[in-house]
Amino acid sequence: MVSLATAESTKSSSRTRFFQRYGNDTDEYGFNIAPYAGVERFFRFLFRKWFDVQIAGLGNIPSEGNAILFGNHSGVLPVDGCLFYDGIVNYHPNPRRVRYLVTKFLLHKPLIGERLRGFGAIPPDYEIATNLLRKQELVFFYPEAEKGTGKLFKDRYKLVDFHAGFVRAAIETGSPLIPVVTIGGEEIYPLFRNIRSIAKLLHWPYFPLTPFFPWLPFPFCFIPLPSRIMMCVWRPFKLKYPPEAAEDVKLVAEIADDIRNDIQAKVNDLLALRTGPFKNWDMDKVNAYLQSTSSYSPSMDKHRHQP
Repeated sequence: MVSLATAESTKSSSRTRFFQRYGNDTDEYGFNIAPYAGVERFFRFLFRKWFDVQIAGLGNIPSEGNAILFGNHSGVLPVDGCLFYDGIVNYHPNPRRVRYLVTKFLLHKPLIGERLRGFGAIPPDYEIATNLLRKQELVFFYPEAEKGTGKLFKDRYKLVDFHAGFVRAAIETGSPLIPVVTIGGEEIYPLFRNIRSIAKLLHWPYFPLTPFFPWLPFPFCFIPLPSRIMMCVWRPFKLKYPPEAAEDVKLVAEIADDIRNDIQAKVNDLLALRTGPFKNWDMDKVNAYLQSTSSYSPSMDKHRHQP
């Protein structure tokens, strides 16, 4: 049985090991974590105090070797990815860097983009992602991309179509897939309306109207609501196809659609366990659910590699 990790149950020395491991590393994509230890402290505050984040199944992330992490995406700003990364840094027994595919809109922003790249973010470029997978890195795809973070509040927890690039990359590189489901991110910045005309004028992916933005002055307009966030990580699984099958567009799209349906079912199940967006989670119930469910739906059996 793979051990399940929560914010209270793992060792506090993980952060030290993480910065010791990567403190002197740099690469062509901008990774350079040493100057940004202070940024991590800010997200640690959000993780522990503001959102009281819980992660079930953190031990399912392998200590070595490549893997593709994927899951639902929400919250107007990509806070969910930052919080998950901080959970790995502080609570995984062997913390590793994660290479997130991040929209160019954020990567090109002054200060924000530099810090994202410093922690390992990469452009949403298929060749870069597969190159890192071949180097045995962890790469995180959010298949909903900006359509996920830009969902209206009335459409919360209703997944949009998945971009199939993560499936194609898994087949081409032989990488295992690791599902990650996040509950609580939709309530951080409730998006009541997207004014597309202003977004187009500013070259933004969307122009959100939230309870605080754009009504309050900076930085108060970016204050997130303190929802209680739960993240569940399932065991890795592999697809059975040879690398050349990555060029089969129909097959790749079919698998991506099956996976989207499975993630939607997991989202619905976890929402049923939640008593309220601002109430603490019952970790016993969450861990029991995680242990009782598979990483993949029954429809995925025909695609899954049988060890």
